[in-house]
Amino acid sequence: MSDETPVPSDEAAGASEAPKPILRVVKGDLTAEELAALVAVIAARNAAASNAAARAKPRVRSEWGHPAHLVRKPHRVGSDQWRRSTFGS
Repeated sequence: MSDETPVPSDEAAGASEAPKPILRVVKGDLTAEELAALVAVIAARNAAASNAAARAKPRVRSEWGHPAHLVRKPHRVGSDQWRRSTFGS
């Protein structure tokens, strides 16, 4: 019997790593309170933006350029229909 502990494989080592940070301070030396205030402001701004997007009314589509207006009506069979096959009737 050996007293060696097994070495974890690469897959097991990758699973135990911490996730990448979303926010990173590049310059300056922040205290814990300043960092908490910064995170609170960013979180509040994101929450306000998502709340505004959720409450926004859907835009009403203008019927002026609707693609259905590009298709003309079918010709009807009957007397005098050749004259009525133009615009309007």
